[in-house]
Amino acid sequence: GIIPRVLVDLFKQLSEESDDYSVKISFLELYNERLKDLLADNDEVEEKIRIFDNNAGLHYGKQNSFTGSNSSSSIMVKGMEEMYIKSATEGLNLLMTGSLKRKVAATKCNDLSSRSHTVFTITTNISRTDPVSGEQYIKIGKLNLVDLAGSENINRSGAENKRAQEAGLINKSLLTLGRVINALVDN
Repeated sequence: GIIPRVLVDLFKQLSEESDDYSVKISFLELYNERLKDLLADNDEVEEKIRIFDNNAGLHYGKQNSFTGSNSSSSIMVKGMEEMYIKSATEGLNLLMTGSLKRKVAATKCNDLSSRSHTVFTITTNISRTDPVSGEQYIKIGKLNLVDLAGSENINRSGAENKRAQEAGLINKSLLTLGRVINALVDN
């Protein structure tokens, strides 16, 4: 998968370029229009996660908040775990632990069909010194890796009752995502 490759390559690159860096990750699941923190120790945190648009341009530097890249407007996710990792192996272990908590179900098409969308976020902070002025600054990078549940033909997959409702919500969210992407491309 792409996430393990990114983690391995990221730590390889960081170790070659700098001694002063930190990496933190978060792992969120969107299932039936509800957010769940896949890195949290307990499932009670699910109720505390909130996502909102921060149009005021306030910049939250706290841990447990996700900030979009545009400083005048950002999307915030409050209440999620962000875990610092020191190696790709540590990140892979957390990815595996979180993936085991992900909602899956058997359908006629797939024994372990993912029933949710996930966002795995990697944030890096690299401390650098400007060679000209000698001032120290921090370079921040954020990468959101999204794994979408696949769209389903309800008749082919054999989904009934709860599984059919899940499939409907999955297809609805994928349709909405398609509309967002088209609007971004058009503008």
